[in-house]
Amino acid sequence: MKKILRLSIFTFCLFCFSVITNAQKEPLSDDYKKETIENLCKLMNDYYVHPKVAKKTEVHLKKQLKDGHFKEIQSIQPFADALTKSVQTINKDKHMRIRKNRPRKAAPNTPEAIVEDRIYRINQDRSFTAGFNEVKKMEGNVGYLDLRAFQYKAAGAPIADNYMKLISTSDAIIIDLRKNGGGDPEMVQYLCSYFFNKKVHLNSLYFREGNRTIDFWTLDKVNGEKMPDVPLFVLTSDYTFSGAEEFSYNMQTQKRATLVGQTSGGGANPGGTVPLNDELSVFIPSGMAINPITKMSWEGVGVIPEVPTKPEETLEKAYELAKIAAAEFRSKNNEKYKLMLTDLNQTVEEYGSNSDDDVMLKSFKKCVEGGVIEEWEINIMGYNYLMEQNKPKTAEAIFKTNTVLFPESANVFDSYAETLAMKGDLKESAANYQKAVELGKKNGDPQLQVYMDNLAKVKKRMAKEDKP
Repeated sequence: MKKILRLSIFTFCLFCFSVITNAQKEPLSDDYKKETIENLCKLMNDYYVHPKVAKKTEVHLKKQLKDGHFKEIQSIQPFADALTKSVQTINKDKHMRIRKNRPRKAAPNTPEAIVEDRIYRINQDRSFTAGFNEVKKMEGNVGYLDLRAFQYKAAGAPIADNYMKLISTSDAIIIDLRKNGGGDPEMVQYLCSYFFNKKVHLNSLYFREGNRTIDFWTLDKVNGEKMPDVPLFVLTSDYTFSGAEEFSYNMQTQKRATLVGQTSGGGANPGGTVPLNDELSVFIPSGMAINPITKMSWEGVGVIPEVPTKPEETLEKAYELAKIAAAEFRSKNNEKYKLMLTDLNQTVEEYGSNSDDDVMLKSFKKCVEGGVIEEWEINIMGYNYLMEQNKPKTAEAIFKTNTVLFPESANVFDSYAETLAMKGDLKESAANYQKAVELGKKNGDPQLQVYMDNLAKVKKRMAKEDKP
């Protein structure tokens, strides 16, 4: 049982693959109802995060059973609904839901059932895409991501990286969680980490078992480009629940995003799904969230957006705000880019008089890290100074700088070697051509033969000049 109640905030209806049987054929017996309620009470008493509330809920359920509250219920789904309503009347915990298991053709605990469940899971994974439903660029360079769940990090992170790459050049981002019912806290942590470049304590989860608390901090690295300064807008609705609420609350309390929409569902207690019997399962919240800033959570109250809207106006309002924020962000960036590029051009132009390679490297590095110039553009600049402006010394410094900034690029070593060969430094030229060949082989470079031919030519020149 302890293994089943793993760390999870998954919405049951999306990810439950527990014990499942064929449809009910007989009316529910009194013994069946009694046994189900006894199993439910035992699970609550053993695992529910608040033991006193679990005991109080047990008293309430057993009194209802004795008073005939469930007497007229004859089928599984109404019984599950009635149990859910009864437990939530006492514990007010929207996570604790009793659900009817998914029907299947194969008998339980058979090889056929294992195959059926696996195929079902494969098809769900293929269609669900870890909850990433849509990504696009909107006019005004606003990135939009429609995320329907936070699937387990192992499956979700690689897909997140691909989706985030598509909006990484946005000047503002909208993350739509209006149809997101929750998910894995590690995946929440991973996605949050895209929007911070410093260590931030996002959330803590306390668990009754072991009286332990797990702290969730932003990750130092993600497999993509972090966007710590991009204006962020998060859309919420009354359906937004659990892990989706955590993402929203994390961003709100850290003042990293503006929330737009309606107050969310109000479920902050993590836990896991366990079977009550062959037909029913229950989600037991075994922990609770504790925000490091508010020292509270959104349990029972939801996350309240800064910009409340009607449901049908949420996206329109967020987009309106995002376009304004994007324009301001772009304007600030343009000023920053202008300063960096002006400094770079001045450094390059003055190189002949000061010949300071360290100053050259520092200026180019700042521009590369700032995203205003790339490897191929540096190479073009080098050839411009070599061929058009007839400044071979400056060109050599530019090409050399490029080898330092991009040490895994065969092409930059080839270009540097060409400049060295033109000034007659054949030994150093050959060494750099050799480096280009080695990297070309290592990286499967399509220009490998060109590098090899260039190396052969410079060696031929060296051999010719060595002859007496």
